[in-house]
Amino acid sequence: MSAVAPAPALAQSEPLVSVGLRNAYQAELHKLTAQLITRILMLVCAIGPLAFAVILKVQSGTPSDALFGVWVHSSGFAVSLVILGFAGSWGFPIVAGVLAGDLFSSEDRHGTWKTILTRSCTREDVFAAKLLAAGTFAVGLIALLAAMSLIAGFVLVGAHALVNLSGVLTSPGRMLALTVVSWVICLLPLLAYTSLAILFSVATRNGILGVLGPLLVALITQLLDLIGKGVVVHELLIGSAFDGWHGLFTSHPFFGPVLVGSLVSVIWIVACLAASWRIMRRRDFLTGVSGGGPSWTAPIKLVAVSTVVVALLALACGVGPTGVTAYRVAYNIGREFNNVTLLQQELIGRHVPTNARLYIQPQCNRRGTKAIGPGDWNCNIYVYLPQANSVPYQLTSVEYDVSVEYNGCYKAQSPPAFLGGQSMQDATGHSVTNPLFIVYGCFNVL
Repeated sequence: MSAVAPAPALAQSEPLVSVGLRNAYQAELHKLTAQLITRILMLVCAIGPLAFAVILKVQSGTPSDALFGVWVHSSGFAVSLVILGFAGSWGFPIVAGVLAGDLFSSEDRHGTWKTILTRSCTREDVFAAKLLAAGTFAVGLIALLAAMSLIAGFVLVGAHALVNLSGVLTSPGRMLALTVVSWVICLLPLLAYTSLAILFSVATRNGILGVLGPLLVALITQLLDLIGKGVVVHELLIGSAFDGWHGLFTSHPFFGPVLVGSLVSVIWIVACLAASWRIMRRRDFLTGVSGGGPSWTAPIKLVAVSTVVVALLALACGVGPTGVTAYRVAYNIGREFNNVTLLQQELIGRHVPTNARLYIQPQCNRRGTKAIGPGDWNCNIYVYLPQANSVPYQLTSVEYDVSVEYNGCYKAQSPPAFLGGQSMQDATGHSVTNPLFIVYGCFNVL
């Protein structure tokens, strides 16, 4: 009688995520949630946009220096975009530093590395869990901020059409899609700042430098943006990646800055995390050397190296092609002046034929310096108006003071004696924003 062979045991499939990583991730989420500063950030993201919109509602002033700032009383989309612009400059670096800047150095400060590495989780599990926890909170906070900025704008101002960066009135549906996409685009540079904060935390083992590091980098970026005419160095900075969404709000969108900014952000993320993991992998947590608290040797070295790097970047800011030229400034100012002038005529009740254009000749220069690069410009727009008399055209000159940034975005403002004040009456007698008072625009510098 032949023996029956036992059936082979079914092989158990390995989980996609290890138990150690899952437990470490849950523990890191719990630690971040329990911190008071994280709860404060959540509160600020939840009620900050509402408070900003309420302040704008009860007073007539506007943050006119920010793109779309003069339109915050006309469209709720402008409220969200102004908040996005401020968050990209300062808010996102602060969020990244607070969430990730003390994530690793706190273990050195409390001497808990030995404890967490003996909880059936490997060094890889702990490292990945901290990264995932910081990224989860960063994305969640920005999603909350984006949603609340839109809600605050819609409730207190309204989901009205908004004038884009080419001077054309854009429908609410298109504006909603563009605004949401703009917030999504900024997630990659946000994660780049978060990765940089992690690198500061791992390399220096100092929570102060880890938290303040991204903010200092953002400050240096703002200062570097004020100097130099080249675009190469500027485009390699994390802060420049937050400007890519500007090109979406023109009548003829350009996507070069978005693609370059996304690629630069990915490079920063990979480089910072690779350097962080290399440092952490080489550390000896068993002998107790790393448990003696934060050291100031690494921060001093970091400050010295950073000073040299910033000096070299400042010298290199003039390297490469110049994106801001007299032709580009004049061409874009002239085209947008045509659009906002026609828009103003429609607001006051005059019929404007389809595809109507003014006969204009813009000329832009800089006082006392070569007409090239970011800074303060002066543009004279010569408008030729047809006349019924023997003189075929009447020449009218409109002067704008234009502030141009390295990324091609500008703010043009004319004295009230030329084009009136910030507000005007439309055909129905309501007070509306004068589209000719302050003109915002952006052009492609790549």
